[in-house]
Amino acid sequence: MCRNITELRGLEPAATDEEIEAAARQYVRKVSGLRTLSDANRDAFETAVAEVTASTTRLLSVLPPRKQPPQTVPPLRRLAHSHPH
Repeated sequence: MCRNITELRGLEPAATDEEIEAAARQYVRKVSGLRTLSDANRDAFETAVAEVTASTTRLLSVLPPRKQPPQTVPPLRRLAHSHPH
């Protein structure tokens, strides 16, 4: 999984709910230091992901359009490498 969170503002088409949640999940994983979830931390982790997802969705909805598109493409938009047969 990508270690860096990519910019979502200015994507065409706009960032999807799935892309926003993936970025939120990556952020919460990074700041919490959690690599695997257990019964002891799963609820707190998932609550944080939901809150960061909601905050990010609100933020992206109120920011003005970008003049330039982001320089990187989110992992969910990257084409899978094709392998010759």
